[in-house]
Amino acid sequence: MKNVAVFFILLFLGTLHCTACFGQEINKKAQAAYDKAMLQLRDGLVKDAIPLLGKAIEYEPNYTDAYLSLAGVYGQLKNYQQCIRYYELARSKDSAYFRYYELPYSIDLAELGRFEDALAAVNDFLALPKLGTNSIRSGQYRKNCYTFAIEYAKKHAATNYVFAPVNLGDSINSGYSEYYPSFTIDDTTFVFTRRGEGIHEDFMQSTLTKNGYTKAKLIDGSINVEPSKGAINISQDGDWLIFAGNFPSKGAGDFDLYISYNTPGGWSEPINLGNNINTEYWESSPSLSPDKNDLYFSSNRPGGYGGKDLYVSHRRPNGTWAPAENMGPVINTAGDELAPFIHADNQTLFYTSNGLPGYGDNDLYVTRRATGQWGMPENLGYPVNTVNNEGSLFVASDGITAYYTSDRADTRGELDLYKFELPQEYRPAKTLYVKGYITDAVTQKYIPCSVELTDDATQQPVTKLQTDETGFYFITLPEGKNYTFTINRKGYLFYSAVFPLQGKPADSTYIKDIQLQPITVNSTVALKNIQFEVNSFKLQPVSLTELDKLVQLMTDNPTVAIQINGYTDNIGKDADNIVLSTSRAKAVADYLVGKNIAANRLTWKGYGAAKPIADNTTEDGRAKNRRTEFTVVAM
Repeated sequence: MKNVAVFFILLFLGTLHCTACFGQEINKKAQAAYDKAMLQLRDGLVKDAIPLLGKAIEYEPNYTDAYLSLAGVYGQLKNYQQCIRYYELARSKDSAYFRYYELPYSIDLAELGRFEDALAAVNDFLALPKLGTNSIRSGQYRKNCYTFAIEYAKKHAATNYVFAPVNLGDSINSGYSEYYPSFTIDDTTFVFTRRGEGIHEDFMQSTLTKNGYTKAKLIDGSINVEPSKGAINISQDGDWLIFAGNFPSKGAGDFDLYISYNTPGGWSEPINLGNNINTEYWESSPSLSPDKNDLYFSSNRPGGYGGKDLYVSHRRPNGTWAPAENMGPVINTAGDELAPFIHADNQTLFYTSNGLPGYGDNDLYVTRRATGQWGMPENLGYPVNTVNNEGSLFVASDGITAYYTSDRADTRGELDLYKFELPQEYRPAKTLYVKGYITDAVTQKYIPCSVELTDDATQQPVTKLQTDETGFYFITLPEGKNYTFTINRKGYLFYSAVFPLQGKPADSTYIKDIQLQPITVNSTVALKNIQFEVNSFKLQPVSLTELDKLVQLMTDNPTVAIQINGYTDNIGKDADNIVLSTSRAKAVADYLVGKNIAANRLTWKGYGAAKPIADNTTEDGRAKNRRTEFTVVAM
């Protein structure tokens, strides 16, 4: 929101001065009505000023200042059509006088997306003689913004996209400000921050029912006892809250990041996330990755690229957080970067910046991660971005529905929460989610361990997540792909299995419980992704991921010895198949030796087409029979 109070004070003082300069004689009744309107504006009664200014114009049809003030009032009320109408009426009454108002006029033209007209207006303003340094700086800044908007429109083809934010209504919004929306993956739990009196901020929660979201209430537990809080983020599984708080007796200084856990009695007492994340400087606007392994946030600590930079901390296998890392110059600028939000696809990051080219103040940007690197940020464009400050954005798991804070014309009071459909080109991947338990195959006891997921098509790791103490895991994944689940835990045979999710509908839950087999002599494991070139024993690169898991198993269990078993289908001569399967088994053993596994722990044998596990009369069956296994022969 523009600094309206300052704008109107300056406008009031400026019009008194300029009216005298231009020598306009004002009808006394008109002047009285105008003066009363100014008093209403001073007291914040913006709408009450409209009829008084209308009276002033009725008494004095050429009263330029009354038209200009009405333009300002309608601009504050976000009725930009009326705002522009009164600016242009003022210009028709006194074009020379109006030139000094070309700058605010240009801003309101830009509010309507009329950037070509806005550029012409600000150029007229900058052409005025004897402008002060601040006026030139302000005009040039706006000129750059309008130029960006015009170039952006040229590069992005026109679409049928309609920006139509919907107020979340009286169950969520109030006469106070609401901001920082955050949802669980299934949208059932909604948390946000509400500003109270003074510095007091409360965390609110609402639950999704068949009739919509319930009336927001204070979040369960004692988490709201401390008054000075801010940005809040709920984990996708609903078990963690991470938020910013300024708690003098508990923090390192200024705002720190805290964590609270969901318990049967409500949210637990906040715990400071420690010195690897927090400093004596300001840390805020946290966003937790869907696998809870990465925490993104903003900080103004020294050593960054600008005022506030984005940082990320990675969770270690033991549950502690590693020292936070600056996200680098692709993301950060000499300005301020704020409000990071990592989507459920774990590869799309939204945030705000005032240091990148944009429409004005803080704009929303998106960057996407590919092969481990973040790409160049893209401006979300008009009308999502405007000439005003844009705040935090949350995008639901469907990749379409976005939530944000604004003070649009239908606000219940101050800032409200809204939802809208994100433009097609900036939507993240739709997601589905998988959950399950890891257990011991013999005792059925739960096993805490890490689970690694690999994209089958690219063989690139997608994520590595840690189960909780009960062996439970929960992960969101981009739709349309098949994934390999791999688990390596000391004392157990490693687990590797493809979970075919390609073609499965988004926003659905899939359950994959996994049983780990304790290492015992004669236990056998099929290596499901070991592939060779046709009629060759040369390993294909796709095989290396699974082979490296076997290396890890042998390293973690140094007394284990194994035999590599090779098999073929029944195509070709039996003798040739024996030779080929033996060579392939030896190729696997050679790979392990090359990774420093002692040769005396390895044997290999080829069985050719013997011991088929599927029908050799079909291609699918033959593919299953062409396999590699290993058997534990000693411990």
